[in-house]
Amino acid sequence: MSSDPKKLIIVTAIGKDKPGLVSGLTNVVADINANILDVEETVLRGLFAMFMIVDISFATVSADELKDRLEKKGREVGLQVGVEPYVGGRRKPEKELALITVLGKDRPGIVAKTSTLLGNHNINIEKIRMIARGEMIAMEMLVDLSDLQASLEKVRIELQNLCETLGVGVILQRENVFQKSKKLMVFDMDSTLVDEETIDEIAKIAGVGDKVKEITTKAMKGEIDFVEAVRERVRLLAGLKVKHLEEIAKNMHLTPGAEELISSLKSMGYKIALISGGFTFFTDRLKEKLCLDYAFGNKLIIKNGALTGEVEEPIIDGEKKAEIIQWISEIEGISKDEVVAIGDGANDQFMLNNVGLGIAFNAKQVLKQVADGVIAQKNLLSILYALGLPEKELKKYIKND
Repeated sequence: MSSDPKKLIIVTAIGKDKPGLVSGLTNVVADINANILDVEETVLRGLFAMFMIVDISFATVSADELKDRLEKKGREVGLQVGVEPYVGGRRKPEKELALITVLGKDRPGIVAKTSTLLGNHNINIEKIRMIARGEMIAMEMLVDLSDLQASLEKVRIELQNLCETLGVGVILQRENVFQKSKKLMVFDMDSTLVDEETIDEIAKIAGVGDKVKEITTKAMKGEIDFVEAVRERVRLLAGLKVKHLEEIAKNMHLTPGAEELISSLKSMGYKIALISGGFTFFTDRLKEKLCLDYAFGNKLIIKNGALTGEVEEPIIDGEKKAEIIQWISEIEGISKDEVVAIGDGANDQFMLNNVGLGIAFNAKQVLKQVADGVIAQKNLLSILYALGLPEKELKKYIKND
C-alpha cells in the first residue's frame, strides 16, 4: 500500500480505560479499508491513550467521513478522539539509542530539568515512562544520541551532577548493554553489601580506630595505594584475639534491600559474587548466609587465636577484582556486557570499568566519575530498576512499588 504523506492521517484517543477500546477504534479503520501504519497505546493510572498513523489511500470513504465515524465510536465508548492530517516530524532511519534510568525520592522538576539538559545536547527523547511512583520514583527515558555533538562521557557526568543536586540517582546504558540480559551480579562488601567498613570495626576494638579510619578514608578516595593501605592497617591490628572478629561478624548489618535484592536475583537465575578488599573471615560468612555463588577476600594470618598483623599475598586490589570477574565470567560462559558490578570506593574502579553495567552505590567521587550510574538512596533493591525488567516482573520482586 502507498505511504504518500498526503494520504496519511493521525488519530489520537484518550479516556478512561476499559476492555474493547482498541478493538472498537481499529475496527472502524478496518471497515473502510484503511491501513494502520503505526500505533502505540498505553494506560496511565487507569487512563487510556492511543496514537495511530493511518493510510487512507484505498479507503472506501473520505477522510472527513472516517473522522465522523471515529468520533462517533469515541462517544459510544467514552473516548475523546481527534483526527488530523499527518505532518512529518523528525524521523531517522538509524538511531544510536541509550537508556537513562532515574531513581530516587520524588520531587517537582525532575523530568523538566533532566529533559532540558538532554535537549541542550541535542539528545532526543524517544520514549519516557514511570516504572515506579510514590515516595520513590523510577523513570526510564529511551533516548537517541545520533545528533549528540559533545562526548557521551561529558553528558553522563553533567547528568550525574544534575541528579545529585536533585537528590536522585541516575544510570546511563548504551543500547548494546541495556538490550543484553544480565547474568552475573558482583558486589563489593564494605559500605556496599554491608553497612560497615569491617576493618574500621576491628580497629575500634583494637584501640586504633582513628588511625585505621584515616588510612581507610584515604584509600577509598584513591589518595594512597590500596595494597599498601591494607598492609599498614593490618599491622596495626597485631595481637587482636579472633573472638573479637567473631563478635563483629555476628553483628554485621546488611545494607537495606540486600537480602531482598539477592533473593530476587537468584530467582531470576543470576550468578552472584562478592569480591572484596576486606577479609575472608567476613566474606565467607556472607557467602554462607546469603547463599552466594562466589566470595573472595583477603586472608588474615592468625596464630594462637590472635592476628599476627600480616595478610596473605597476593592482596586483592582493584586490578585483582577485575581479574576475578574475568575468571568467573569464563567459568560461567558469561560475556562482559552480561555483568553488573556495584561498589563504593576507588578500589572498585577497575571492576566497574570492566563490566557491562557499573554502578557506584553511595560512592566516593572518584568512583562516580567512571561509573555508568550512581545510586544515591541507601537501598540496594532499587538496583532492580536498572536491569530492564518489565514492569510486571518488577512488581513481583518489589513489594513497596
